This record gives sequence, C-alpha cells and structure tokens, in this order.
Amino acid sequence: MSRLPRGGRAVTLPRMAGDEKTGGERDYPDDVHFLDVDGREFILVGTAHISRESVDLVREVIEKERPDCICIELDPARFEALSEERRWELLDLREVIRKKQLSTLLVNLMLASYQKRLGGKLGVLPGSEMLEAVRVAQEHDIAIALCDRDIRATLRRAWHSISLWRKLVLISSVVASAFERPEISEEDLRKLRQQDVLSELMQELGQAMPNLKRVLIDERDDYLAQKMRDASGDRVVAVVGAGHIEGMREALLAGRVADLESLATIPPVSPVWKWIGWGVPALILASIAAIGFSKGPAAAGENALFWFLANAIPSAVGGILALGHPVTVLAAFFSAPFTSLTPVIGAGYVCAFVQAFLRPPTVGEFQSVGDDIASLRMWWKSRLLRVFLVFILTTVGSIIGTWVGGVEIVSNLF
Repeated sequence: MSRLPRGGRAVTLPRMAGDEKTGGERDYPDDVHFLDVDGREFILVGTAHISRESVDLVREVIEKERPDCICIELDPARFEALSEERRWELLDLREVIRKKQLSTLLVNLMLASYQKRLGGKLGVLPGSEMLEAVRVAQEHDIAIALCDRDIRATLRRAWHSISLWRKLVLISSVVASAFERPEISEEDLRKLRQQDVLSELMQELGQAMPNLKRVLIDERDDYLAQKMRDASGDRVVAVVGAGHIEGMREALLAGRVADLESLATIPPVSPVWKWIGWGVPALILASIAAIGFSKGPAAAGENALFWFLANAIPSAVGGILALGHPVTVLAAFFSAPFTSLTPVIGAGYVCAFVQAFLRPPTVGEFQSVGDDIASLRMWWKSRLLRVFLVFILTTVGSIIGTWVGGVEIVSNLF
C-alpha cells in the first residue's frame, strides 16, 4: 500500500530563480514542467480532470520518473469520495442537514454533475487521473501527499469573498450549468490546456470576479506549492489541474512560502450581518410590542397573527410545490414564523430534515444524482433531489413571508 503522509516539515526556500525544463525536453507534452529548486526536483503534471490523455500521461510520468512522493490535487474528503465505492452508503444526509451543510453539498453535486456529463462524452469520470496517480503509487510503493485545501474551506472563503450581487450571479451560473448538455472533445481539452488559452481564461475570471479568482485559483496555487515543498523526498511529482500550473511554478521558483493555517481559515461572519440577523426579528417583536402599548392588545394580537400567517403560508406553499411529505408541509407552516425570528436556523433546514427522515433517499439515488440533477423532472421524482427542493422552496417562502410580514407590521406601527 502507498503511504499517506499526514504532514511534513515546512521548508523555507531562498528566493532564487531556479531552473526549469519543459516536458518536451524529456519527450513529454508541454503539460509537464520540471523545476530544479534548492537541490530538489519538482515535476508538475497539468491535467484536465475529464481527459483520457491526462490519465495516460500521469501513469507515464510516474512510471518513468519514479519520484519519492506524489502530490495530488485532492483534500482528504474528496480523496475518500473518489476512492470509496460505498461512500454514498456511509453518507448520513440528516447529519449533513444538522451541520447546516446542505447548500454546500448541493453546490458540490451540481459542479460534479457538470463535470461528469463532460467526462461522459469522453468515457472518463472526473478525477480519474488522480485515482490513476494513486494506483501507480501503490504499484510502486511511492508515498502520496494529499495537497489541496479542504473543499469546504475553499467554498466558504469563496462565498465570503464576493458581494451579494456576485453571489446571485454565481448561484444562477451554477444552476444553469446543472441543466446544460455540454459538448467537448479531447482536442478541445488539449487546446484548453495550452498555456496561452489558460492564461486568457484566468485573466477573464480575474477581471470579472477578482476576489473569486483569488480564492479559487491564486490561494490554492500557493497552498498546493507549499504542500509540494513540504512533501518528503528530493523528487516530487504533482498531479494538478492545468489551471494551477502557472501559479504553482511562480510560487516554487520565487520561493514564496505560504501560511497554510491562514489559507485554511474560514473568515468569521461580518458583525454587520450578525446585527442584521438579530436586528430584523428584534425590530418585528419590538414593533408588535409597541403596537400593543399604543393601540391595545387586540391590535398587537392581529399583527402577531398576520406575522404568523405571512410566514407560514408561503413556506407551506413551498413545501407543497416541492411535493413534500404532508408532515413536511405542516413543519413548514408551523416552523417558519418562529425560525424567521432567529438567524440560528432557517425553515428550510427544519423542513429538509423532516423530509429526509420521512422519505430517506436510496443509495441508488445518490449514485445516479449526477445524471438526475440535469433533469427537471427528476427534481420531483428523486427522493434525494426532493429534499433539496424542499430546502430551497420552503426557504424562499420563508424569506418572502419575512419581508411581507415585516413591512406590514412596521408600517402599522406608524
């Protein structure tokens, strides 16, 4: 079996230019880069995650070069998800909901579905080149280092880095990709991996969403490069997406040392949002109390009832539209008026938990979700996707109710 090092001693490199050779000088494609830095040789293999050519290239480079360690662009969670055939049987969806990670799981599933459909055109599953690196390492007893940042930290840092408008744009893009039928060939992938094309794409992303590019690309370039330096041995191969090659190469040659702990830290929620989160319900309750003081208990009761129904009805309608279990609809009706008064938990999570408990998804639905998610009909047919649908529609209903009820009550106060 291959060895999975849990970490390594950080190596502080002097700032030096280093030496670089292209793959072509050793009969490899230009996707392979050789760097000699401070007496160590780093070999960067740029891949496309759905390319058969990349799978073959990874095996070729490792078998010919026989490095001391192989770094792969995976974090432990994604490595386990790719390599563990029974991973869906082990996933506790209700625990995911308890930890309020349902939205993160949904984004992951949508992105994975898009990649899977791309790879399906070529007969290659996403991440096949990473698993191929692991297989070759096991065959030759080469150490493996999981070098990428935890995907949860990356997604949360990315979400935190962009404005509300950019969040809406990003959400719409991810949703649109879920229903696209992409067409791509190995020749398209080969062109995409060319440095000039990648540089142009990175520049476009940087101009459109500079903060997002910084988190998704630049920070991970530094993180991957540092983990590569921390890996054991004098000859290290890194199998990474081709989009990371330029940034990693610069970081290694410049001796730029990254603070891994800082890069893996999830920024705290801004105090402004905490004030808003607690301020809105405080305003509602204060308004109802003020109405009772100025206009009498009956008026306060009428406004409290309006708040209840304004939240309960839209959220329940969301549960009905999602074809949720009748108990889920009742949960939406009775929970939304109260969850709207606290930022700790939303009606969507309550309803998703109830739906998952009463109609638990099957293992087969987890296995087919990559295909099901691209079909609008399957969002209502699949028990798994219906949990997400319940979460989304009851949340939207609760948001509508909060604004309608809040505006009405505050206006009644004046």
